[in-house]
Amino acid sequence: MKLEAQASESSLAKASSAESFSESQILEDKGPGTWSMIAWISEAQALEARAARAQAWETQACEAQIRASQPKQTSLDMGAAPVMKQELLPENVQVPQEEENEVLLTHPLWSNKAEYILTQAGYAVRPGNLWRFTFLWLHSGGCSFLVIYLFLLFLLGIPLLFLEMAAGQKLRQGNIGVWKVISPWIGGVGYTSFMVCFITSLYLNVINAWTLFYLGQSFQFPLPWEKCPLMKNSSGFGEEEVKDEKWGNREVEGNLEEEEGMRSDKEGEEDSGRKKKWEGEEGEGSGGGAKEEGRVTLSGRHVQSQVPSDPECAQTTPSLYFWYRMTLMASDRIEDGGPPVFSLSLPLFMSLCVLGAFMINGLKSIGKVICVLVSASYLIILCFLIRSLLLEGAVNGLQYLAVAEISSMYNVNVWCRAGNHVLFSLGLGFGAIVSVSSHMQPSNNCLSDAFVVAVINLITMLLVTPFIFSVLGFWATVITHHCSEKNTETLLKLVTLGILPPEAQPPPNLQGNPTSIFTSWFNSLSHSIQRKILSHVPECNLEKQFLKIRESTNFVFLAFTEAMSFIPGSSFWSFIFFLMSLALGLSTMIGIMQGIITPLQDVFSSFKKYTKSFTVGVFMLMFLCGLFFTRPSGIYYIILLNDHWTVLPIIIIIIFENLAVSWPSNARSFFADLAILWGHPIYPIIRWLWSYLSPIMLLILFVISLFRLSLKTKTYVAWDSSSSKEVIRDYPSWGLIGMFALLLVVILPIPTYFIYCLIHGIPSTPPAGTDLSPKPLPLSVQLTPIKEVQKEEILQGDVQIADQPVV
Repeated sequence: MKLEAQASESSLAKASSAESFSESQILEDKGPGTWSMIAWISEAQALEARAARAQAWETQACEAQIRASQPKQTSLDMGAAPVMKQELLPENVQVPQEEENEVLLTHPLWSNKAEYILTQAGYAVRPGNLWRFTFLWLHSGGCSFLVIYLFLLFLLGIPLLFLEMAAGQKLRQGNIGVWKVISPWIGGVGYTSFMVCFITSLYLNVINAWTLFYLGQSFQFPLPWEKCPLMKNSSGFGEEEVKDEKWGNREVEGNLEEEEGMRSDKEGEEDSGRKKKWEGEEGEGSGGGAKEEGRVTLSGRHVQSQVPSDPECAQTTPSLYFWYRMTLMASDRIEDGGPPVFSLSLPLFMSLCVLGAFMINGLKSIGKVICVLVSASYLIILCFLIRSLLLEGAVNGLQYLAVAEISSMYNVNVWCRAGNHVLFSLGLGFGAIVSVSSHMQPSNNCLSDAFVVAVINLITMLLVTPFIFSVLGFWATVITHHCSEKNTETLLKLVTLGILPPEAQPPPNLQGNPTSIFTSWFNSLSHSIQRKILSHVPECNLEKQFLKIRESTNFVFLAFTEAMSFIPGSSFWSFIFFLMSLALGLSTMIGIMQGIITPLQDVFSSFKKYTKSFTVGVFMLMFLCGLFFTRPSGIYYIILLNDHWTVLPIIIIIIFENLAVSWPSNARSFFADLAILWGHPIYPIIRWLWSYLSPIMLLILFVISLFRLSLKTKTYVAWDSSSSKEVIRDYPSWGLIGMFALLLVVILPIPTYFIYCLIHGIPSTPPAGTDLSPKPLPLSVQLTPIKEVQKEEILQGDVQIADQPVV
């Protein structure tokens, strides 16, 4: 056994001398004419030296396992030479407190690679990113936007995704500790990333609460956002629900008109007066009670006209009324306070309880849950895609998939939007990718993982986009059909009253395709008659109606929810749609919670002893903080953070993460260590992208984003209860000041930690010769209570000594 120990020591000494020789050769041979060839030879020599070192460690570990299997206790004494001890201990060993803390710093591993890939993909596929991609496609050039997005995805997104995966996987630490090791001067970026991740998680939990609330309401038939609530008649019997109540007062509000083409208030008052005139003649003597006269529309559908119980709902659409008044109980402006809304606080608590139950047992339960959530989400997406293609008017939406605006290729704003979406669609900068990757084997090829995750994310967006376009095409078709029917009825009454000439009388039969028949008749009229008609009724334009879709946080809960209510079997389709949205939201939150819990456990190792209690405490804190966004004005704060604040800190974080690795010395060391782990060199193009292209592109993106945000008016869409309309309001000055102050707070750790390093003399890069590669695979040890732990190698002088396995 003494001979074996001497052989191990000799192999280690040879490996160390070979490595030191290769490093000295790299430093000496820096002639400008032969730099590239010598650098390549030096890297190859360093690679061989590190491989020899790794082989020596593997040999030593195998010898340790063989000796551990011997039935007798053995000890080695090598005199003055460094000693490696091994003792047989009882089954349950009480490890000293210091050693136990060091052992608990290690991260458990994923059961298999599939769970890891699905977790990364589930985190990246955020529901809000899917809706935003559809909006950008529609309003930023169509296929031209897709080309720009793909270009930036492969040149910027995938290299940065690989960077975060490699950092976490290589160093086996959370987001806070990784950057301190790679580049100490930029170590503060980990704290910034942690704070942004925590703030984002608060309002994402509230969005999950909205989804859970709508999911619960989907069990009702008919859906509560399909029709306005009705009042009871004087006899006390409940009246029948109105079949066309889902349309609300859409025609009176002029929702089908573009904002710049709306009629003046004076014309609106005159039109309202005329309507009141014939409504008074028809409904005279009703005494203000609910009307119960039946009528047959020109398309042959029988409907009943009744007065809804709530005047607010009568002046707007049922989907808007349900969203603002029944779900959010929204205030008229952000300045209005109020306690948390109980109907949202309960779903918030339930969603956090479900999320906590998924994560309470660590990776063992997370991996299984992610497989179910992601698989179910994609199954529902495929079902929706097939069903949406069969809807009436789906082709009216699908035609926008083939639109390509060449001018968008030269538009700086389009490039900026595409670049920002690349960063957000992959979830970069939040720290979740680093934390999730820290639980993967260091030898795993994370470059291929980055490609796989990015492709899954891209395919998901390309599947969801035609599905959304088809449903919105159906929505626009149904609304314009109804608009044509209502316009025909209105024009017939106006011609009968003599307000319009006989030439303005529409065709009596609109069965089949009301929009096409009405539009053909309208286009055949003279321009003077058309102007007279448009002064009394809104224009029914399918294309304008489709393009009214705007980017907003509440897109799913307004336009898309209303569109779903028109589909036959709306309760079933609404239920599975919100089930899909909730599954995607929970998958995203699992990744974000890993970005919160893992760094905290690395910084405070004692939390790992009480993982379940610590997890419960984090979720309770998030629930209490999330109650702020369930207040009546909470939606306006979410819009402020999501649309105006998040983009700048995320770009700043990614820039500093890129700089931490792009320094020449850091890049060479980083790639050399990865080459040792993988067994082959890394492609040089990746280093070139990290060191040159990515920093320049990120800096340009930051400047353009900052310029656009400074020029952009900070407004939000609010609910006006007096008129039952959405109105645009400006954010108050104190809100903008608070947003700026919050931005300074989250980026403050970066310069603070830099100053700390300067004061304490900490170098900008790790000392020369420092090995940042992960240690050999650890061996298990049983503690009291029994735990699986890992023992790490200990550096003593120039000789590395490994503790032998303890059983």
